[in-house]
Amino acid sequence: MRRADRLFQIAQYLRGRRLTTARQLADWLAVSERTIYRDVRDLSLSGVPVEGEAGVGYRIKAGFDLQPLMFSPNEIDALVIGMRMVQAWGGPQLAASSIAALAKITLALPKEKRDFVEATPMFAPAFHIDPAHGERLEQVRQAIGRRCKLQLDYVDAQDKATQRVIWPLALYFWGGTWLIAAWCEMRSDFRSFRLDRAQALTAMDKYPDQTGRRLPDFVRRATKNRQ
Repeated sequence: MRRADRLFQIAQYLRGRRLTTARQLADWLAVSERTIYRDVRDLSLSGVPVEGEAGVGYRIKAGFDLQPLMFSPNEIDALVIGMRMVQAWGGPQLAASSIAALAKITLALPKEKRDFVEATPMFAPAFHIDPAHGERLEQVRQAIGRRCKLQLDYVDAQDKATQRVIWPLALYFWGGTWLIAAWCEMRSDFRSFRLDRAQALTAMDKYPDQTGRRLPDFVRRATKNRQ
């Protein structure tokens, strides 16, 4: 659980209850008592009216509620267009997750702000995008998360077909085109591959977490080449 989520959960547990001990909170949230003490302290410093003390228990007075999410119209536009771009270009799983996330954000907004979400006049149409593109993106994303090699059937800029075994490290979006940052076994070096030129992707065994072949190494190389 992210720390922000844990702080929110602690505040919910303490609202309007009798004293709740750090031990109880630690058990419910599967963390140490020391972590709870630190989180309660930080909640208090942020303005949440936590009453009580270590060794006795904590509570928040009845009637206290967390402030609703407050975004400016420009911030709402940024969130909505970002979610719509993910829906269009992010693959099926990320698209579904972006829809769910936007629904949660909308519900958390004050009522007078919710209309801004529907009124955002910025769109990212997806009708022209090949569904196979999103499926390949999802394959690469999962391979990066699992640190799995990919066998890549690829057509380069000269229409030459080649087959590579790559260690996928990251995905980069360049205004309509996704690039795979990878270590290429054939070249024994870093390479970038356009996802839209991938004809087929096959997951293989895991690749090692090897010094000199990690994403920070790729970024350092790319930065150095641009200088």
